[in-house]
Amino acid sequence: MFRTLLVLVGMIAASSGVIAAEKPDLPLLFEDGFEDGADRWQATDPAAWRVFETDRGKVYNQFQLSKYEPPYRSPHNISLVKDLVVGDFVLTAKVQSTNPKAGAHQDMCIFFNYQDPAHFYYVHLGKRPDPNSSQIMIVDGAPRKMITKNESPGIAWDEGWHDVKVVRRVADGAIEVYFDDMEKPKMIAVDKTFVRGQIGLGSFDDHGYWDDVRVYGNKVEKPDLQ
Repeated sequence: MFRTLLVLVGMIAASSGVIAAEKPDLPLLFEDGFEDGADRWQATDPAAWRVFETDRGKVYNQFQLSKYEPPYRSPHNISLVKDLVVGDFVLTAKVQSTNPKAGAHQDMCIFFNYQDPAHFYYVHLGKRPDPNSSQIMIVDGAPRKMITKNESPGIAWDEGWHDVKVVRRVADGAIEVYFDDMEKPKMIAVDKTFVRGQIGLGSFDDHGYWDDVRVYGNKVEKPDLQ
């Protein structure tokens, strides 16, 4: 009976479109704990980023607003993994917001399927949800636009570290965002505009720490746009 119950649970999870929270069934393409620096990253403004020593070891610290103006209304602070373009992927990381006075839009962001400064997706891990905060967003030659399908509950930032995971499935356009609870996504979207691109970290206009970044996925050896 126990085995039957497990099968039924698996069938329900599959039919819901929610991707299992276990170790991804994709090869590990990239990992970085920043103990050896941040040479594998390319920031919109390198002066706004540093490797910083904390009580958990070295972390990647976006500590001030980047002197970067995007072509359309979208985040200012972006650091991309160099030389890695993926289609399907699962990204996991540790994140800590260090800007507790930022108010309702206190945020950190994850970027993916990044084509160029005018074409990409990002997850806005904002404190209070509204059309521009705590949403899955697309920048497609125009100011950012919300594409989240569910009602986002917002991100309860505090002074601690948190686990975040982003899952991208190109075939059906699925995007899922997990925060601390790795069983149930906080945000879900479906979009097929961009099916490959770079992955990055950052924020809209706040600051924080990143650590233990891992990317599992399907690498695109000869990428082209979209």
